[in-house]
Amino acid sequence: MKKLISVLTGLIFIIGSGVFAEEKLTIEKQLVGIVGAISGTVKTETRELKAGDKIYLNETIVAGAGSGTQILLLDQSTFTIGEDSEVVMDTFIFDPATNDGKIVASVKQGSLKVISGLISKKNPDSLTVEVPEGTLGSRGTEFQTIVSKGKTDTLLIGPGKNNTLGMRPGAVLVGNNLGSTLLDNPYSMASMTKGKAPGQAKKITKNQLKKFNKKMKALRVAKLSPEEKKGKRKEMKKQLRKELKSMGFEKEEIKTIIRENIQKDKEKKVAIKKERAEKKKAKKKKAKAEKKKNKKKKAKKVDKKKAKKKKATKKGSKKKKATKKGSKKKKAVKKKEGKKKKAVKKKATKKKAKKKKAVKKKAVKKKKAVKKKKVVKKKKKVVKKKKPKKKVKKKVAKKRKIVKKKRAAKKKKAKKKRRKKK
Repeated sequence: MKKLISVLTGLIFIIGSGVFAEEKLTIEKQLVGIVGAISGTVKTETRELKAGDKIYLNETIVAGAGSGTQILLLDQSTFTIGEDSEVVMDTFIFDPATNDGKIVASVKQGSLKVISGLISKKNPDSLTVEVPEGTLGSRGTEFQTIVSKGKTDTLLIGPGKNNTLGMRPGAVLVGNNLGSTLLDNPYSMASMTKGKAPGQAKKITKNQLKKFNKKMKALRVAKLSPEEKKGKRKEMKKQLRKELKSMGFEKEEIKTIIRENIQKDKEKKVAIKKERAEKKKAKKKKAKAEKKKNKKKKAKKVDKKKAKKKKATKKGSKKKKATKKGSKKKKAVKKKEGKKKKAVKKKATKKKAKKKKAVKKKAVKKKKAVKKKKVVKKKKKVVKKKKPKKKVKKKVAKKRKIVKKKRAAKKKKAKKKRRKKK
């Protein structure tokens, strides 16, 4: 089953390169690649895609729920689109003679898995994937990205730095206007959110890896589905062979290319397994070495503590003896000091008592003086009040006498006037 799938993918790669060499393309419809495998319903703006269909520049590929597709580009790059995804090929420039070119794709939503081809081998910085939160710069590797609402997660799959096949180590530069993060260790990931710099590179957890694999589950089911009949597969193989013959390819060339691709895939898998096994061994060795070091350190610490305790006990015994002698002397000194303090306290208390008595006497004297002053003031006030009463009476009497005299004088004048008139 797996051999059949790898044969099909190899054949489709050959179709892609042959089509690019033979077909004359217009600017409006520039060929980019071919659909290698498909599951469920995958559409563009104008048509529903099937295995073997051609993909053109600026076409929007939409995979529905439980669907997916694998597109084989003309430079042998592989774009695997997961379920609920929307991907557009914005730029594709490729010169098969020199392997020079440029690839720019944009993921609006969903998941995209990229395996770089000839263009990335020639220039690792020539393949970029644009996402809503920034850009992903592929450097000759295999990676996967998931675009959700306001967040993009990117996973580097491989290969590693010191791979056994001598392949260029893979890396992905995750960046935007606020910063960038380089993923250069296999199965490390970074996240981007709107308005923030990319997060730091972290090792992916099992649950996170399940999410990435789940997005591509539909396509795996399509490849390994037991419901597909052998007759249909044979018909597909016949059609592919006919197309290859019409393009001028011979059977022997096709077989050799397919075998080479299968061998490369096997070698990659073996290399990845070896790398993982070597890493596990190295980790185990490091863990063992660290345990031994920790044990030795603990033993040394214990020995040091014991030695310190012995020294401390010896010093403590000497100190105890010295402290006993010193304690006796201190007690005698304390007794003398206590007696002195008591005598001083008694003197101080006597002085305080005397001061208090003197203060009380002064207070009593002040009170007496104040009372005397108050009594004297009251007497003076009484005297002052009485004197003005006599004066007032005299003044009132005088005034009355004057008033009486004036009235008598007026009456006399009045009588005189009356007498004159008569």
